[in-house]
Amino acid sequence: MNLLGFINYHGYKILFNRYSKLMVRPRLDVLSFPEDFLFERYRFSLQSITYIHTLLHPYITNLTRRGRALTSEQILCMALRFFANGSFLYNTGDAEHVSKATVCRAVRKVCLALKQFLQVFVKFPGHKPVRAVKEEFHRIAGFPNVIGCIDGTHIPIIAPSQNEADYVNRKSIHSINVQIICDAAHIITNVEAKWPGSVHDSRIYRESSLSNRMGQGEIDGLLLGDRGYPCQPTLITPYPEPEPGPQQHFNVAHNRTRSRVEMTIGLLKSRFQCLRHLRVTPEKACDIIVACVVLHNIAIIRGEQHPALQIQDPEEDLIHHGDFQDGRVVRDLICRNVFGH
Repeated sequence: MNLLGFINYHGYKILFNRYSKLMVRPRLDVLSFPEDFLFERYRFSLQSITYIHTLLHPYITNLTRRGRALTSEQILCMALRFFANGSFLYNTGDAEHVSKATVCRAVRKVCLALKQFLQVFVKFPGHKPVRAVKEEFHRIAGFPNVIGCIDGTHIPIIAPSQNEADYVNRKSIHSINVQIICDAAHIITNVEAKWPGSVHDSRIYRESSLSNRMGQGEIDGLLLGDRGYPCQPTLITPYPEPEPGPQQHFNVAHNRTRSRVEMTIGLLKSRFQCLRHLRVTPEKACDIIVACVVLHNIAIIRGEQHPALQIQDPEEDLIHHGDFQDGRVVRDLICRNVFGH
């Protein structure tokens, strides 16, 4: 007969012996652990955890004066562990010596705090001058005038209680379809995380504010996308059936350059394993996705090491033939002037 058990006391995991007095499990001082321990469990070095804590401290500090209240460092580390690990909330709670409810509150608090910094760390076409962004893309394969690569990625979620059918994607999985745009350094410069999995990539872009800005000429440059998008003057897609010569060279350069967004999505999902499957409502799932994007950019900017990269095979959700493809003249011009020699 097991004499040990757990009870929750004000959100704290308390170990007790059924025939003796309560024993409070000691809290982990995670910041005292070695760097490899911190990266494996939290995906950040001590210096970066301290940096993130400095940013979020005003938003996540507990106002209670209760003697055993969680510190802001503990709240942050619980959330980082959940983002990195991707396990059930109670597994994170067991690892951090707190209850599932406490972890849930910590994750929610950190997500909302990170959303405050979305416009700071996620900016299109980036924090660098536009000319520098274009030059970095050009160095990849010689493709001119590129300011971003765009793609959609599905984040699986549990079946929601409302509008359940809207979230079923073409693989019959409930998901959020997330639009990602990145620069050549894998920094995410635009994210749209609010659409159900049944919505097509091209619609997400068409209804975004960025699409209007690009269409009105507010930003000088081109986006590269796969054939899931219609070819537009500011969003260039590959030739569906390239002829030998310039069109093939165009497609090769296009594919090599656009692969940066596939690598960026792979890095995001590898760093934050929670994105493999979110067991929360769609609204909270979108907040978690945005929080992970902000953390991803912080990791890239601060030079954090990459986890083992996991890139899924790209699957283009092809557009309908009736979609307006008025960018083919621009595509032909680039093909002839740049890859026709």
